[in-house]
Amino acid sequence: MPQLIQNPSRIPVPGNKIIDEYMGRVNSGDSAVSIAHMRSPSGWSEPGQQPDFDEFTVVLKGALRVESKDGMIEVRAGQAVVARRGEWVRYSTPSDGGAEYIAICVPAFDAASAHRDE
Repeated sequence: MPQLIQNPSRIPVPGNKIIDEYMGRVNSGDSAVSIAHMRSPSGWSEPGQQPDFDEFTVVLKGALRVESKDGMIEVRAGQAVVARRGEWVRYSTPSDGGAEYIAICVPAFDAASAHRDE
């Protein structure tokens, strides 16, 4: 029988970013994939990371900036971006209005495997 996910788990993070995880280690105990609805305010940024997972991101509203060692991409509503495991990236939302997006990590996100810059 298919499993209904009644509600996401809100994951506390700094910088006024909101993460609601539907599938993943926190909400469903799934280590193969995580699916989260993210909302980040204008001016938000996080440290760079070189994760052990692929991250697929679909922007629903606003724009998400993705920096890599090779340059920068502005991903706007209706667009998507893929950051492959082992690639250094940094996410931010410098534009007015911030961004709303869905992030899918394979395997599932966990802080230890993100290898964030210090």
